[in-house]
Amino acid sequence: MRAASILLLVLAAAPATAQTLPDYRDDRSTPEAVVQSLYNAIERKELARAWSYFEGDAAKPFAEFAAGYDTTRHVRVRLFTPSSEGAAGSIFSSVPTVVEAVSDAGTSVFAGCYELRLVQPAAQIEPPFRPLAITKGSLAEVRDTFDAAKGHCTGEGTE
Repeated sequence: MRAASILLLVLAAAPATAQTLPDYRDDRSTPEAVVQSLYNAIERKELARAWSYFEGDAAKPFAEFAAGYDTTRHVRVRLFTPSSEGAAGSIFSSVPTVVEAVSDAGTSVFAGCYELRLVQPAAQIEPPFRPLAITKGSLAEVRDTFDAAKGHCTGEGTE
């Protein structure tokens, strides 16, 4: 009994060696869900899925995109109130975003905006169907902590 108690104390005091992965999330129903799904894929090291949230040439070539996450160990994302507007059969959205990335080099915080587009589904009459996708991501490293940083999109009062 005593050996079992000691083992439990040792296990409780030992640092976690393996990080628990979040549940799989692939949700393209709203702009916020797309950005959250992007970082879910990055956290889970599913970089082909992460890359798929970008439209056309909005992302770097896949090999370059994947290499950018070689040393990333953990990410957190915080989103602010998005804005959307319709134009020419599409809905364009902007999502103010803050990201914390933990890598081999340390922890960095990035703030900025993701822009997304949805071509009206009823207007898409031939395959392939084009889901809501990221058309641009513009985040820059900031000195603020993750909790203090604010996401911002150009021309919006979200700062």
